[in-house]
Amino acid sequence: MFDRIAGVYDLMNTAMTAGLHHRWRARAADEARVAPGSRVLDVATGTGDLALELARRVSPGGEVVGSDFAEGMLDRARAKTDANGAGVRPRFEWGDALELPYADDSFDAATVGFGARNFDDLAAGLAEMVRVVAPGGRVVVLEITTPTRPPLSLFYRVWFDRVVPALGRLAGAASSRPSRSRDSGAQVTIADAYTYLPNSVKRFPSPEGLAAEMERVGLLEIRYLITAGGIVAIHAGTVPVVQA
Repeated sequence: MFDRIAGVYDLMNTAMTAGLHHRWRARAADEARVAPGSRVLDVATGTGDLALELARRVSPGGEVVGSDFAEGMLDRARAKTDANGAGVRPRFEWGDALELPYADDSFDAATVGFGARNFDDLAAGLAEMVRVVAPGGRVVVLEITTPTRPPLSLFYRVWFDRVVPALGRLAGAASSRPSRSRDSGAQVTIADAYTYLPNSVKRFPSPEGLAAEMERVGLLEIRYLITAGGIVAIHAGTVPVVQA
């Protein structure tokens, strides 16, 4: 599915958020607390926008790795890096968020932007991020959440339940034929993906629930910021330092 929507992903993000998703990623990068020379992993990197934001923070001398299991997304991310030119250039490579191909304590921070709700096992994905971050480093989760107060809660339901799937159908109509899944043989369309999106948000834990999940995998100093009127949450926690 994510390979299928790679070509329209950035355009749809801009349409769905009025371009504000870049600002949210910048705030998430702030919470990573990285600096020139830091090494950072962006999990479920998609087309690489958060990785590119982090790259600006770790230059000069740092390193950013963007990991994803959708090669179509990674191709788009690499193209952005080529066009971006100067500074630290993120490295984009295939990886499963539930079995990250990196050694323990490899990074100063790990982030995930709008991808945690796609983890097949949220606790396992968070635990993997904790594993690869060195003691004292940061784990940051940027995710869509569900506002509970009217009138925004009503607008949100209309937007995500009706408008977003309609945008997906329009994008699908303008694109080529549906692709066929290599695993199941089922057809996967762009419209399917943007029906999946609101459903995935509904299944995802509340901000309080996500903070509790982060605590359960061992993170400390967990805090979260709810922004965009209650539509977006940015969670951050610190990997504990083991006392000798």
